[in-house]
Amino acid sequence: MFRKVLKYPPFCDIIKLEVSDFDEETSRKVATCIYENLLKTNEKDMQIYAPMPSPISKIKNRYRWRIIIKCIIGNNIINKINLSINSIKKTNNTRISVDINTNNMN
Repeated sequence: MFRKVLKYPPFCDIIKLEVSDFDEETSRKVATCIYENLLKTNEKDMQIYAPMPSPISKIKNRYRWRIIIKCIIGNNIINKINLSINSIKKTNNTRISVDINTNNMN
């Protein structure tokens, strides 16, 4: 019941978008742009949490920021996430990863 009320799997999907870059400001800006794009295309059943540093905010000299999304995965949601990611300007050093129902939130 606890998982259902808080919208945790299996009652909802959790998507973790992670942005990393050697420059902390770049990783923050890219994560913020993705977040703003997602808000513009927001579904009513999609909870989007603002970008924040990952719990382990730096690994191998790469600064990491993440966005958490709670929703029910479907083609519409996947298309909106892809559009939000592909429409932003990023550097050659910027990496963006998407994990669905990940076991590790670090």
